[in-house]
Parts: sequence; structure tokens; C-alpha cells
Amino acid sequence: MRRPAARAIEGQELALVGVLAVLWLVLGLTTDTFFTAGNLGAILFNVAPIALIGIGMTAVIVTAGIDVSVGSAVAVVMVIVAKLIHDGGTPMPVAVLVALGVGALLGLVNGGLVAYGRIHPIIVTFATLNIFRFVALQIFDGRQVTGIPDTLGFFGGGGEGRLLGVPNAWLLAVVLAAIMWFYMRAWPTGRHLYAIGGDAQAARLAGVRVRRRQLFAYVLTGALVGLAGCVFIGTGGLVIQNAGEGLELQVIAAVVIGGTSIVGGRGTVLGTMLGALLVGTVTSAVTLLGWPSELTTLFVGVFILVAVGVDLLRARRRGTL
Repeated sequence: MRRPAARAIEGQELALVGVLAVLWLVLGLTTDTFFTAGNLGAILFNVAPIALIGIGMTAVIVTAGIDVSVGSAVAVVMVIVAKLIHDGGTPMPVAVLVALGVGALLGLVNGGLVAYGRIHPIIVTFATLNIFRFVALQIFDGRQVTGIPDTLGFFGGGGEGRLLGVPNAWLLAVVLAAIMWFYMRAWPTGRHLYAIGGDAQAARLAGVRVRRRQLFAYVLTGALVGLAGCVFIGTGGLVIQNAGEGLELQVIAAVVIGGTSIVGGRGTVLGTMLGALLVGTVTSAVTLLGWPSELTTLFVGVFILVAVGVDLLRARRRGTL
């Protein structure tokens, strides 16, 4: 029988912990600044938006779905909230609620089309990636938003956005990840997400409300996109027109590297958090070692291929592929 500790952390998560430990040891020995408080704080802050959205994306991919529109959705959230703060002096609680609401609404569009429109998730979210980007550009009205007041500084990377040197955005991601981990592991409706990803038809026959759970996963991802938008806005007084571009690849990379099966039915939020940390560590390493920034993309791509390869081998062994 597997011990409780072993059940709490799975094989790929243990492998990620090992990879991170080796990377941190090597970087600590080869650079003077990796283990400084400033660099570690920067890594945690930079991966916080990826981790936040990754929490929802894990639920989506576990149900055998995917959402490639999150980068464009972040742009929509950011430009709306930034304009509200800039033009109307909107206070933080209202700005956060608006961000959550707009993000959830965009997730509702994706989830509704996937669950009730029965359109493949990649087609739906690839279409909305372009539609959301168009909407964001229309709201931008050809100009970036500058001079945004520091209303969302609590989520930013400055002094107001840290607790004992740790970014609030990262602490928020850890708390939400713990809640989601418990939900997916121990709560019946959370376990339904795995059942849907394993075999949606069997889950439906067993009484699982498949469409409702799928809709929940996309709406949750949208709401977390809203929180990630608050983190980005809290970073500075500027929102540019290409905000969020490429973010979807980083989020999906973190989820897949973290061990979530791309064909659904398997994965944990803990793995996603570790995957986000690995992406952030690689980015920091490339910078500290003075290597070309393009190598970050190469390394992340290699990690994704390895993770997907391992996942497919496991699926073939189980006879599910």
C-alpha cells in the first residue's frame, strides 16, 4: 500500500522537485546572484501569473480540454481595468471584482461553446484568441494606456506587493493552488473532472453533470485570468497593446511539464506550480548566465516534448491510447 506522503505527490512531481533542486544547486554554484533575495523574489513574482492561470488550466486539461485564448483574455481584462483606474479612479476592490467578472465572462464564452456547443476546445479557444485580441485592440483605440495610478500595487512587484520579501501574487497563487488541490483530490465534484477527462461518456452514464463541470473549469480559468491581469497591472503604470501575447504557451507549458496529461484524466495543481517554477528558473538562468534569450524558448520546448513523451508512454502502457 502506498504511504499517504507518496499519494500526496506523484512520480512526475518528484522528478520535477529533483530537477529543480539540481538546477538551483548548479545556478547557486555558478552565479553570484541566483540565491539573492532580489532574484528569488523576481522569479516568484514573474511566475505568479503563470501559476494563477495554470491552476484553472489544470482543471481544463484534466477534463481533456484546452484554452489557448488566455493571453488575449488577459489583454481584454487589463485594458478594461486599466482604463477604469486611469479614467475613473476606480478603487482596488472594485477593480479586482471587475477583473474577475470580465475574466469569468470570457471563460463563460469558451466554456459555453465547448460544453453546450459541442465544438472542440482547440477550435473554440483558437477562434476566441483572435476575437478577444480584436476586442482588446478596439478598446485600446490605437493607443497604449499610460500613467495608471498604483491602485493595484498590492499585486505588484514593489514594496507594497510583498510580505516579508515574498510577492503577494505568489502567496495568493499558493493559497489558491492549495484550495484547488484539495477540491480536485477530495471533493466529489472535483473528482468528477478526472472522470470526465478519463471517459466523458462513462462519466455521463454514471450521473456526472459533464457539461456543467466543463463550464466550471473554463469559467474558473477566466476568473484567474482576471487575477493575473491585476498582477500585470500592479507591476507598473503602463498597459501595452501586445499585453499577454505568448502567455498561453507559458501556462500550457507549466501545466504539461507539471505532469497533467494532455489527453485528460490525470494531473495535479501541485505539478503545475512546480512546472511554473521550472519555467521561471530556466528564464532566470538564461538571463544570469548571459545566454541569448531565445534559449529559454528552446529549453521550455524540450521540457514540453519530454513531458508529453512520458505522458504518452504511460497512456500506452495503461492501454488508454
